[in-house]
Amino acid sequence: MKKFLFVLVLFFMSLCVNATNPLNDFRNNPLLENATISLLVKSLTTWAVVCDYRSNNSVVPASTMKLVTTATALEVLGADFRFKTKLEIIGKLGADGVLNGDLYIRGGGDPTLGSEKLGDSKFLDKWVEAVKGFGIRKITGRIIADAGLFDNEGVNVKWSWEDIGNYYAAGVYGLAYCDNAYKLVLKTGAIGSVPQILRVVPEIPNLQIDNQLKCAAITFDSAYFYGAPHSDYRSVTGLVPANRSEFITKGDIPNPGLLLAQHFKALLQERGVPVGGTASDIVDSNFPGELVYTHESPPLSEIINEVNVHSNNHFAEHVFKYLGLQNVPVASNKNAVQVIKTFWKSKGLSVNQLFQQDGSGLAESNAVSASFFVELLTYMKMKSVNGDVFYNSLPVAGENGTLKTFLLKTPLQGKVHAKSGTISRVKSYAGYVDVKGKSYAFAILVNNANGTSKAVTQKIESFLVQLFTSAK
Repeated sequence: MKKFLFVLVLFFMSLCVNATNPLNDFRNNPLLENATISLLVKSLTTWAVVCDYRSNNSVVPASTMKLVTTATALEVLGADFRFKTKLEIIGKLGADGVLNGDLYIRGGGDPTLGSEKLGDSKFLDKWVEAVKGFGIRKITGRIIADAGLFDNEGVNVKWSWEDIGNYYAAGVYGLAYCDNAYKLVLKTGAIGSVPQILRVVPEIPNLQIDNQLKCAAITFDSAYFYGAPHSDYRSVTGLVPANRSEFITKGDIPNPGLLLAQHFKALLQERGVPVGGTASDIVDSNFPGELVYTHESPPLSEIINEVNVHSNNHFAEHVFKYLGLQNVPVASNKNAVQVIKTFWKSKGLSVNQLFQQDGSGLAESNAVSASFFVELLTYMKMKSVNGDVFYNSLPVAGENGTLKTFLLKTPLQGKVHAKSGTISRVKSYAGYVDVKGKSYAFAILVNNANGTSKAVTQKIESFLVQLFTSAK
């Protein structure tokens, strides 16, 4: 036993000594010499700290913030949790099948309704069949979307104006629909011309788009949408590729709950259930109605997998906001943050190093330390009953998701499960490394480097490869 412990001590002494050069090379090169860095690598086998550089300093994390959101959700809600959306009626249903009243869609915060990423794409067909199966043949009143489970803030006040109105920063409501995003299908022409709008998918009644786009000699989407929550007005500016018969860019649906009610009403009428009233998002009754049907989302484990593997902001923000319901009847971002900090403080984590504003990492006022990330990763790996679900939700380096090209064709390909984060002047990675039969938790957060995001990524890759291949 003593010989075994002696060998382990020699191994980590060797790793730390050999890591000196990789760490010095990483932080002292011209690319990062003026950057703000928070870095920590820790063994989960012996608890030894392998590398530490200002690990207690909190810096902007970008999408690695999703680790905090998803880990908390698994611990608080459970891997098998499902969001529930309910259809209820308020009024009198006669023997003739006529509902003299309204049909309500009670939002449960489910981000997967109509999603292209996850869930039942035919859910509205099932809703119609449920209504008919309940004996409803005609509705004299309205179809009302009730998104009141979440507050009416819509978009996070800490998000950048540049992001608001775009699909990746879509509003967060108690009722979500179609990823809260629409596709603007364009026909583009000569360089310098204004593209023609062909259609919007899904069709949104009353949507007005101020088209200020220009066609350019590019191959990527450089369009930006601007508009307030619940407003039918959207402005779109920027550049799109020239001379395309069809080119798709995406914006956020201004009022997804209302659009869902409109589409549901149309489908009911198409399937032989006339609706006399309007589709509305005005809730004038706080009383629960008679339950007609309950729609359940896929389990939280699947939703979290989508969040972490593909860095899905829409799913992350709904999961985050739902956490705010633990102590209050209406969710808010402020309540969600409080629930998260209270939970991790109870587990002994350094929450004084966590400054969270949202669930996805879009807010540039978010700040987290490498130390907090490693504490969270360690807890999830070593103590949580949801540890395997969390670990398996992370993309694998060189194989899938946002890490598909990270560490590709290096000795660490397939051996790193981690979450990446990227916004302007921010590049970060946090997760696990499994090499030589041992497991490590790590976090590397870089702000304000003197180069491109790609250059910082390459430097992080070089550091990790040197660190984990230098030890014998």
